[in-house]
Amino acid sequence: MEWQGGRRSENVDDVGRGGGGLGRPLAFGGGAIGIIGAILFYLLTGQVPDMQEAPAPSQVGPQSQSQAQAPRSAAEQQQREFVSVILASTEDTWSVVLPRQARIDYVPPRLTLFEDAVQSACGFAQAAMGPFYCPADQRLYLDLGFFNQLSRMGAPGDFARAYVIAHEVGHHVQNLLGIERRVMQLRRAAGSREDANALSVLTELQADCYAGVWAHHANANFKTTGKGQLIQPSDIDSGLAAAAAVGDDRLQRQSRGYVAPESFTHGSSAQRVSWFKTGMQTGELRACDTFGKAGVRL
Repeated sequence: MEWQGGRRSENVDDVGRGGGGLGRPLAFGGGAIGIIGAILFYLLTGQVPDMQEAPAPSQVGPQSQSQAQAPRSAAEQQQREFVSVILASTEDTWSVVLPRQARIDYVPPRLTLFEDAVQSACGFAQAAMGPFYCPADQRLYLDLGFFNQLSRMGAPGDFARAYVIAHEVGHHVQNLLGIERRVMQLRRAAGSREDANALSVLTELQADCYAGVWAHHANANFKTTGKGQLIQPSDIDSGLAAAAAVGDDRLQRQSRGYVAPESFTHGSSAQRVSWFKTGMQTGELRACDTFGKAGVRL
């Protein structure tokens, strides 16, 4: 990716270690989840897992950048700049695509960089959960250390990292379109854990498809001081590798040694790759109707 000359977003907050105060811990439905399990089952999640207790109002929201405990290293600072450029690219792309295809204005989210743990409006989260989007405060949350984890999982490269950000922005687009709210209603009314999981899978696959829509339009809307394009043809394979690396079947096979499709929350590797490619090839929101294809009415 040729991102160095790109516009940097002003919507990035770097809160450092333990951003926003520790507050009350987030309780997960179905018992406590260890760090390894959280890594395997909540990578690239667009929603914080169901909470049993909401954070106190005084604990909600990240601390300001001036309160960060330690400065970023040179390598981390470069990654921060990368994140800022990619977020700016999603802003510039969706500001064109959403009004044109959905007839609504795009309101960009903010992105919070943190280390170890962070307090969001959706609750207290640890870095082991992976990146997530909180609809309550319309923020993306990312620990830069996740990029190293992504490389170890077989998805190195800048475009794989850009896919992570674009996926979470995809959840923000769902929120703006009212999809996230309707899915939450359907999940609460679901008759079983398996039915609720199936709705989560459709939500995640749609976010993958929206990430592909961004990739389709990104170069046309890339604001740069140079003459290069953000996404090169050689970048695409790393994006597909990232989608495949975080498939539920692959993660379960690595952690358990077997696959349990009824417990999927994000979709199989093949599904995630397929929907990302659908968005990337068509560039159309309407092509990303994972719910309609599954016979679910929103």
